[in-house]
Amino acid sequence: MDLINNLMEFILHIDSHLVELVSKYGIYIYIILFIILFAETGLVIAPFLPGDSLLFAAGALAATGNMNIALLMLVCFVGAVLGNQVNYYIGRYFGPKIFDMNLRFIKKEYLIKTQDFYNKHGGKALIIGRFLPFIRTFVPFIAGVGNMNSSKFTLYNIVGGFTWVFPICIVGYLFGNIPFVKENFSMIILIILIISLIPLFAGIIGGIIKSRSNS
Repeated sequence: MDLINNLMEFILHIDSHLVELVSKYGIYIYIILFIILFAETGLVIAPFLPGDSLLFAAGALAATGNMNIALLMLVCFVGAVLGNQVNYYIGRYFGPKIFDMNLRFIKKEYLIKTQDFYNKHGGKALIIGRFLPFIRTFVPFIAGVGNMNSSKFTLYNIVGGFTWVFPICIVGYLFGNIPFVKENFSMIILIILIISLIPLFAGIIGGIIKSRSNS
């Protein structure tokens, strides 16, 4: 429970945490952001890490001059793309075994939901899934399990990474330091989280309704 509370506190006050990290680590903040995005998109055990809120907050912080917006977007983009590539190969070589294992940090229902999402949208799932927490962590893994063509995966991965990282960072850069946004930053981050989760919950509810209608 403490882990969940600490994680929510970090996400909702991610702006102040980033300021602390920049103050403490300076130029190494780019490496820290790279690692977070790489882990969130590349490791199936880390879907709980912040993604959308981190990009927005980092963009807002860059607008204050604490980070270079171009370098920020490049580092985050590379981290997100490389993370997906690693996740894809993990799924390709170890996926079937992980599906059959009862692992504490990988909920099988997440894998099944993501597999349904991938089967429905195909390669587009790699782009759409970028904007869905949890789903974006498991989509490349499922693509690997399904032996998606590696060249096709890489193309969708690059396009998805670009359309996810750059717009959110730019929106944060342009609007994150408007007085109203700064004064209500935690609420804005919470709204971003809720909006990004709506398609996920809609899919789950739709699946429940569909299963009940078929029974």
